[in-house]
Amino acid sequence: MTIKDNGGSQSPVVTLTKKDFVSDQEVRWCPGCGDYAILAQVQKVLPNLGIPKEKFVFVSGIGCSSRFPYYMNTYGFHGIHGRAPAIATGIKISNPDLSVWVVTGDGDGLSIGGNHLIHAMRRNVDIKIILFNNRIYGLTKGQYSPTSEFGKKTKSSPFGVVDSPINPICIALAAEATFVARSVDRHTDHLAYIIERAARHRGVAFVEVFQNCNIFNDGAFEHFADRTVKDDRMVNLEHGKPLVFGKNHEKGIRLRGTQLEVVTLGGGITEDDLLIWDETLPDSALAYMIARMDYPAFPVPVGVFRDVAKPTYDELVNQQIEFAVQKMGRGNLEQLLKSGDTWVVE
Repeated sequence: MTIKDNGGSQSPVVTLTKKDFVSDQEVRWCPGCGDYAILAQVQKVLPNLGIPKEKFVFVSGIGCSSRFPYYMNTYGFHGIHGRAPAIATGIKISNPDLSVWVVTGDGDGLSIGGNHLIHAMRRNVDIKIILFNNRIYGLTKGQYSPTSEFGKKTKSSPFGVVDSPINPICIALAAEATFVARSVDRHTDHLAYIIERAARHRGVAFVEVFQNCNIFNDGAFEHFADRTVKDDRMVNLEHGKPLVFGKNHEKGIRLRGTQLEVVTLGGGITEDDLLIWDETLPDSALAYMIARMDYPAFPVPVGVFRDVAKPTYDELVNQQIEFAVQKMGRGNLEQLLKSGDTWVVE
């Protein structure tokens, strides 16, 4: 019996478990770091995909999160700062049958590697990108990052950050990524669900994970993500369902004209008045509005913001190569290098 993997090739069915994806390397994140939860959920989800272990590749840049490939018993590539999406693009184009993952952080992915991330997403390369957002540079010990809050005091902003933070979900939606989602490190069941959804998406899948750095930015998400308050301060986007939140499901999000508003159910307002979430809308404008919701004015949204289908970059490139070979024959690199505008310096 064989299965078709993400690249469409045939491979024997193998039964894998989480242990198969745990490497023999000592995990060297700080005790209590949110990275552990993300690593555990990825290792838990991969056996469910029916993809042989040797078909996975994890690529990273620089930062705490970028130690990820060492801890996966798969192929891996620890690249240079911010360049993981570019490396992953090359791997996917030249090896279409591989499941290629990028692990990056808010500094690596949104500052040093901002352009690479944007272009991988707008091209719809069939890679999975997990961005660990702890709103700080942890590896270099506590400088403010592109996602640090306005006014935040850090070692590199002793009087407070004076630039507005990047919203990673808005960047992904603006780049027309075909799968965009968010979860939280401590919400492990939800995180596993989101990772599996991303893994099964064909095309670029971008997942932002709110990840606690308990050394340099401890509690950054606690005011809305802690289990004692999250029901009242977060809303889970579920396709086909109204946007309801609150401990007793008594609140909701309504679209009034071009504005979103929080309403309390009752007094003539029912779930029929609320916004019904549709993650498959071709236009990402509404998802963009939802992504901008933030506590305390709104609940913080998590879940799948967008899930649409488009041809992937790697498919199109390989189709073009095949067409060119059929039309012109296989190329000769030596002849190419010695043709055209070449000259001899004497």
